[in-house]
Amino acid sequence: MTEWQWIFSALSAVVLFLFGLSGFSHELMTAGGERLRAWLGRATANRYGAALLGAGFTAFIQSSSAVTSLAIALVDAGVLGFRGALAVLLGANVGTTATAWLVSLKLTALGPVTLTLGALISAAAPARWKPAGKVLFYFGFVLFALDLIGVALAPLRDTPAVLDVLAQAGNPWVGVMAGIVITAVLQSSSVTTGLAVVLVQQQVLTPEAAVYLVVGSNVGTTVTGLIASLSMGSLARRTAVINTGFKLAGALMFAPVLVLFAQTVVEHSPTPDMAVAVAHLVFNVVSSALFLILLPAYAPRLERWALPASR
Repeated sequence: MTEWQWIFSALSAVVLFLFGLSGFSHELMTAGGERLRAWLGRATANRYGAALLGAGFTAFIQSSSAVTSLAIALVDAGVLGFRGALAVLLGANVGTTATAWLVSLKLTALGPVTLTLGALISAAAPARWKPAGKVLFYFGFVLFALDLIGVALAPLRDTPAVLDVLAQAGNPWVGVMAGIVITAVLQSSSVTTGLAVVLVQQQVLTPEAAVYLVVGSNVGTTVTGLIASLSMGSLARRTAVINTGFKLAGALMFAPVLVLFAQTVVEHSPTPDMAVAVAHLVFNVVSSALFLILLPAYAPRLERWALPASR
């Protein structure tokens, strides 16, 4: 395979992954979007319940961007309270770590079976089962595309020029900035984290560099919410800005110990690729839990800043 062939193979696999994620999220939102809106609307009373809902649904649909955009839209519509929205957004940070676990646990091997089963259900099952078949099909599509990415990127380990470029991600600041930019461009932290784990599995990227990338992806993913809020009211826009502030604060909180954090996780993880998933989970759980615990203390100030804009 020539250099151009594997480049286009890798790009095609990434495009398929994005298409699968989009279809999976769309089918789930179509099937249960109204129910989710109702649940989110009632989530304002308990910040921990709202955070769990945000985490669970984000893990389920594999898209923190979709949940973030929905939460901001519901704030704009007055369905979701400001404090409840903050808790949902913090929970979504944790839920987005599911992609890294799917890849590190080698669940991508289930892709062809899941895809085929979903296609059969969509085509031959009774009408009431067809939506579930579509969800299953796209979930299998996501897993299958991740597997294709791994196959397409395998030749990179024998390409010195590419290895030299990727070696720059071993610098924490370069790695974090690369994660921010890649995620902002692709509009999906799931793609960035999935790619990071696959590159580690193919021995193209060090696990420490992959950790820096996924930390950056947490900040880059806020671009989707910011863009979505531009067409909404001032309260929604400021909620999106606050969400970006959460992500930046989390990254800055870990900045002084980021190298030590990455090294420690890698040393104590069973495999290098699982180290990336563990680091991604720990980073988001620690930062989100801290902000969630302190929410009653800082929420009133944020609320005073955000709410006057909506009046």
